[in-house]
Amino acid sequence: MQNNAMRAKDKMTQRGATALTDIELIQIIVGSGLDESDSRSAAKKLNSMICGTSVGEMTIEYAKSVDGIGNSKAAAIIAALELGRRRYEPKFNPLIDSPEAAAEQFAEIRYKNQEHFCLLTLDGARCLIKNRVLTIGTLTASLVHPREVYAPAIEDRAASIIIGHNHPSGMLHISEQDKEVSRSIKQAGELLGIRLDDHIVVAREGFASAM
Repeated sequence: MQNNAMRAKDKMTQRGATALTDIELIQIIVGSGLDESDSRSAAKKLNSMICGTSVGEMTIEYAKSVDGIGNSKAAAIIAALELGRRRYEPKFNPLIDSPEAAAEQFAEIRYKNQEHFCLLTLDGARCLIKNRVLTIGTLTASLVHPREVYAPAIEDRAASIIIGHNHPSGMLHISEQDKEVSRSIKQAGELLGIRLDDHIVVAREGFASAM
């Protein structure tokens, strides 16, 4: 006798995914390894959990709290939810996939007469989560510490970040201090598991990378 997951797969083959209930879809993701009653029970519990939380709150450990759901099945569920979110959730935040796209986000500080140090937090698809001004310095300098960078990045659950600052002088010369900031922020990010994608310097002349 076919189990629930197999019947759901046959139904999808014959009638398409839209003909399946949410529980049947979850049973296909969970797959084999549970008997019929346990499979349906697990699917119902997972469906309730998914309906009651956002994608970001649905973790592997949370999914594993359901009887019969181990690490592999939980990972498959979370991966399916995240892929669906990335592909089909309405996108209101821009994709930051190039230095040019990052520099556009720092356009407002290009002509400032004080140094502004900014942070872009990005999700796993490199879409912008938030653009922040972290510090505003004097006419010539702005100091920033890795904790000031990564505290909001952790809050945003960012997969990666881009930092940027302006040169009030208008010159695009990348200083040793700029490079040292890049190194210290990158090293801190490696410990935290949040990648530094780039360090953009903007000025009246244009932009350059300090990485």
